[in-house]
Parts: sequence; C-alpha cells; structure tokens
Amino acid sequence: MTQNQNPFQLVFSTYENIAKCIHTRFSSFFPSSSSSTPSTSNTSDVHLMTVQPNVENFTKSNSARPVTKEELGRSTWTMLHTLAAQFPDRPTRQQKKDVKELMAILSRLYPCKECADHFKEVLSVNPVQAGSQAEFSQWLCHVHNIVNRSLGKLTFPCQRVDARWGKLDCKERACDLEGDHKL
Repeated sequence: MTQNQNPFQLVFSTYENIAKCIHTRFSSFFPSSSSSTPSTSNTSDVHLMTVQPNVENFTKSNSARPVTKEELGRSTWTMLHTLAAQFPDRPTRQQKKDVKELMAILSRLYPCKECADHFKEVLSVNPVQAGSQAEFSQWLCHVHNIVNRSLGKLTFPCQRVDARWGKLDCKERACDLEGDHKL
C-alpha cells in the first residue's frame, strides 16, 4: 500500500469482492433482468454494492425463515476459517490485535447467548494464537474441535485445515490480507 492510498481502500475493495461473491452464489434470489445486476456507486473511491432482491423467488424458497442456530454456527465457522486462511504469514501488531478483538467481540455479541458464553469459556482456556497464518489456522481448528466435541460432533483433522479452508480463489490475489514486516 502506498502512502497516498486510502488505508480503507483495501477494506472497501475486499467488501466489494465479497459482495460480488455473495451475489453470484445467491443469484437465484435476484431478478434476471438487466436491472438485477449489482450497481456500484463511486463516491470518493468507495464502492458500495446495491442489489434489489427478487422477493417472489425469495419468499417461495426455504430461505424465507430465520436462520437456525446450526446454520448460524456453520456460517460463522466458515467465515472464521476463511479469515484464517487469508491471514498474513507475517501479520502486523494491529492485525494480531484485531483478530483477538474479533474473537472477544464474538464471545460477547454472538446472536446465540449460550454459544457466546461457551466461546468465552473456550477463549479463557485457549487464548487466540495469531502470530502467523499457519498458527491462527491451527488455533482456530483446535478451538472449533473443542466446540464440536462439546456438541457431540466429530472433530476435524487439523493437519488438513488448509485443504478444507484454503486461500480464496481471487483474481490477482485480491482477497489476500497484507501484513507488514514490522513485528
């Protein structure tokens, strides 16, 4: 990142890539006319995605209901493992601090109070390890397995974590978080 570049540009660019991915994945909920494509409004180099859902398709599907605790959990773990896969090999102090704070925030604000309280207990015994991408991915897999065991579920072999939740397939590595060599 150059000194003249907006420090939030990477965040906004990543948001745009994620929004496009979500739009593509859930395109059946959007009308097929030309007005259904995402539109971006360029305001000071900040790209925001706006889409109009196809309400008719949405209400006819099974997705027109509140998310279950299990769906929320699977989605959250997918997001966290994907974040860990994108985490830099040499994260900055701020990135290490941010990931620890994210876990603390999840333990306080997660929509399932029972899950949040359990995660808080797990974190107290297993503090976040985020010195590198590999360390964070392995720590997260270990913590995910603790939660799975508490739910009577099978555990995942952590040596396969990169094969399961590897780097996102983004053009020109546009999804990668960039660390700084100032440790």
